[in-house]
Amino acid sequence: MTNDARGQSDDLHPQAPWWWGIGPVGAVILVIVGIAWALWLFLGSSGAADNSTVGYGASKVISIGLALGGTVVLERFRSRTSRAQETKDQENG
Repeated sequence: MTNDARGQSDDLHPQAPWWWGIGPVGAVILVIVGIAWALWLFLGSSGAADNSTVGYGASKVISIGLALGGTVVLERFRSRTSRAQETKDQENG
């Protein structure tokens, strides 16, 4: 996949999920919301503590946020490495 193709997320994923393309800030927000939701569920809420589906939903939000955040971090490391390699290649030849 070329760098040009990576920037065209709408064309490549016409049926993207709701969390597609929210970026690193959105990933951090998802993690924070998921943790707050889980804490509210287990510490603050008395009636919903028995409802395991609510806890499952909170854990899904946290895991999606962590996966998106990890993907963004890996992509940044890859782009740094490729830029460093390109400048090294330009200097050598």
